[in-house]
Parts: sequence; C-alpha cells; structure tokens
Amino acid sequence: MRPESTNGAGGTSGGGLAVPMAWLCAEYLADEVLRAAALVAPGSLEYRAGLQALALTVHLSEEPDGPAGGRPAGRIDDWLHHTAYDRPWPPWVEERLAARRTDGGDSPDLALAETAWRHLRDTWVLAADLDGRTGDDPGCPVDEEERIWLPAWKLGLPLAHLSLHLR
Repeated sequence: MRPESTNGAGGTSGGGLAVPMAWLCAEYLADEVLRAAALVAPGSLEYRAGLQALALTVHLSEEPDGPAGGRPAGRIDDWLHHTAYDRPWPPWVEERLAARRTDGGDSPDLALAETAWRHLRDTWVLAADLDGRTGDDPGCPVDEEERIWLPAWKLGLPLAHLSLHLR
C-alpha cells in the first residue's frame, strides 16, 4: 500500500500511519460547498448524502496521482458535468473506482471512497419523488407529499449539483 502521506514529518519513511489526504481534501471541499449553499441542515441525512456524493465526485474527478482537491474554481464545471441530472453518475463512479483499484491497489483514499459509495448505494431513504412530476409541463413542481424509497445517492446528487451552482 502506497500511502498518500504519513503522520509526522511528511515522508513515507519510518512506517508512519497512512493518511488519506486526497479523500479528506475532497470531503472538506464538499462540506464547504454544502454549508455555503445552506440548502439543508448540516448533520441531516440529506446533508450526509450530498456530502458523500460531492466528495466522491471531487475525488474521482482528480487523477489518482494528482493534487488533492486540485484548483476548485477550475474544476467546478467538471463537477457540475458529472452531477448533472442527465448524466449516468453511478456507472461513472463504479468505473472510476474500478480503475483506481486496478491502478493503485488498496490506498486509504480508495477505501474511504468505496465506503462512501457503498453507503450511498445501499442506504435507502423515503423522499419526495423527484422523477414523478405530475402533468406534461416541465415547470410543474414536484409533489412533495408523494414519497418513495430511493437510494441515498438519488437524494444527494441533486443536492450536490444545486450546491455547486449556488457556490
């Protein structure tokens, strides 16, 4: 396992604890974006889903050996592209995780990213049916009383996308 960094003086010598810096930077940036947008309360299930979806998008958009977090202002368009409603986000996440497993093996960043994806994919929430608009008018509002069970990523991804727009 090749650590991103270690606790201590910074190098990989000395057998220090591997620190998942790329993942932690992605998660921090996602938290800042979601807090600034103030669409949902921090700590809520919706917030956690948005945080994990955006952190995964930020982390997986970077090259495996690239800088942690990159240049956020220059990357927002890329993140918006991946989180857009018409994009196949789950297959993109699966492909990027598989590529990371093949390229880098078991890094601490990969382990945290895979855990986040597992939580988003396997946790189901009861939420408004964002796909079940009534009427043919695309401007017709979502009936928030109509609730369905859906995977957490389907709740977190639109929140992440909208938060990026409001940044």
